[in-house]
Amino acid sequence: LCGRNFEYFSEDPYLSTELATAYINAVQSLGVGTSLKHYVSNNQEHRRMSVDEIIDERTLREIYLANFEGAVKNGKPWTVMCSYNKVNGTHASENKYLLTDILKKEWNFEGFVVSDWGAVNERVDGLKAGLDLEMPSSFGIGDNKIIQAVKNGQLEEKVLDETVERLLKIIFKAIDNRKQSATYDKEAHHQLARKIARESMVLLKNEDNILPIKKEGTIAIIGEFATSPRYQGGGSSHVNTIKIDNLLEEMEKIAQGKSKIIYEKGYHIDSDEIDDELIEKAKKAAKESDVAVILAGLPERYESEGYDREHMQMPQSHNKLIEEITNVQPNTVVVLSNGAPVEMPWVDKVKGLLESYLGGQAWGGAVTDILFGEVNPCGKLAETFPKKLSHNPSYLNFPGEDDRVEYREGVFVGYRYYDKKQIDPLFPFGYGLSYTNFEYTDLTIDKKEINDNQTLNVKVNVKNTGNMRGKEIIQLYVKDIESKVNRPEKELKGFEKIQLEPGEEKTVIFTLDKRAFAYYNTDLKDWYVESGEFEILIGKSSKDIILKETVKVNSTKTIRKKFHRNSTIGDLMEDPVGSQILKEIMRDKISEIFPVDEHRNEELALSMMKYLPLRGLINFGRGQFTEEMLEALLKKLNEQR
Repeated sequence: LCGRNFEYFSEDPYLSTELATAYINAVQSLGVGTSLKHYVSNNQEHRRMSVDEIIDERTLREIYLANFEGAVKNGKPWTVMCSYNKVNGTHASENKYLLTDILKKEWNFEGFVVSDWGAVNERVDGLKAGLDLEMPSSFGIGDNKIIQAVKNGQLEEKVLDETVERLLKIIFKAIDNRKQSATYDKEAHHQLARKIARESMVLLKNEDNILPIKKEGTIAIIGEFATSPRYQGGGSSHVNTIKIDNLLEEMEKIAQGKSKIIYEKGYHIDSDEIDDELIEKAKKAAKESDVAVILAGLPERYESEGYDREHMQMPQSHNKLIEEITNVQPNTVVVLSNGAPVEMPWVDKVKGLLESYLGGQAWGGAVTDILFGEVNPCGKLAETFPKKLSHNPSYLNFPGEDDRVEYREGVFVGYRYYDKKQIDPLFPFGYGLSYTNFEYTDLTIDKKEINDNQTLNVKVNVKNTGNMRGKEIIQLYVKDIESKVNRPEKELKGFEKIQLEPGEEKTVIFTLDKRAFAYYNTDLKDWYVESGEFEILIGKSSKDIILKETVKVNSTKTIRKKFHRNSTIGDLMEDPVGSQILKEIMRDKISEIFPVDEHRNEELALSMMKYLPLRGLINFGRGQFTEEMLEALLKKLNEQR
């Protein structure tokens, strides 16, 4: 429901960081710097400048920081913008753990950190924490605070010097890379925008091969989005366009007079009210046509910077229009324009469904290209579409109470949650159809067993078995089969987009390293791989897994668990060293402490023993276990680790 969802790449951190890295590398290759934002966990507009995001360390690392990590390390953006919100009690703008310890030291970020507009809580504290540039200007107020802090010893001058160096480094880089007389081809850029839009759109439904539409007969185009497209997000994401494609004009161009195209408005963009007269006109047009194409979705007022959505519904006027049209025209296609998932009560009634998202200035041409089959749709969903809002993992906690929101879903975000809860979504993560068909065969891995400091090469063959050139995105997921910690059923760890002619086959190769198998261990404060078997899953979406292989991965790092009085006997029994020492010291005493009789069978005795803290051996020991023995046990346990 976040009002700025249209600005985010994906619910999956691996996909997000890969897309961000590619974007950064492309822009900066032209000598223009990028700003990676908003760091970190800027996931709602509700009370966005003051809300405290409470996130456990593992979730913060695996989901929210992971979105930025790869982009910082591999893309090397010139700047990173901190978010408005607090993270675990501290404003992001003055959070040393995030800005300095992780971003600048652990990830070796060499650019400067800039505040989101108005995100500075206290300028001196922010500077100490690693916030380099305050935006917008505070008209000297922040500067004076810094000067006074240096004078009174509150701020070391070397901290200020380091910040100035970071700023100057980027300024000089910008000057050195500046092109004094740069020009660009507006029409070439527009055609590129059209290509990008085509590749981003997702075909969600295509019953009876309703698409592509044949260039014959009569086509009804219904919905005001056809003439007033929703092509970009609201708020800070607004950009100036060179020109905007008109979908009706683009349809006429490609149809070349072979099809009769008629248009009806259907609804008012600026109102949710159902206009019966407009609907009746639309029904008449649909009934007289061979196929009806409805343009619907979310008007800009539904999602924007500054506020969140309150529900996942489309305007009543859009839903009613679709319901009425499908009653008179079975050959109905819906094209959605929206920045985030919506509920679709009519989805079973339409034959075709194209998710065009916010397609930019060339949206109309891109949609037309796909509808008429000038190109083959190849997009896949970067987010899960739930059937209804209450299925969402954060449903009970979003947007929080007062100035606090708890991320109680933990690492189970998006498909990770739906998989774990066994909830079927409306459309799963990674889903998307094509006008052709692809066959996956011959999955192989180059090793059956590896250490976690080795890489694994994965190969799979993909063939276009249809009659049209197409692109396919092959997805690789990893599943930890025998994890002792609560992990997702599977996680995306690789994807590859390839183009195939009809009958053509290619081999796709993935290389997996330690991170593909690891989770963030909060005791180690590092990424850790549990020794055991993992499944390599190849799929067309997170729900449509085609092939699988198994590999054994051995950890090269030993977790040296620290035992204490409240460690349980079960903890010792699961630890190789601990179980051996427990046997040596306790010998036959356990059976005396937990005797089996008519009131307590062996299974119950073992269960009670498993969860008993070590200190409980004294209380229940009947004199068989003393305080001195406990101290000796703990000493021996921790000395031999």
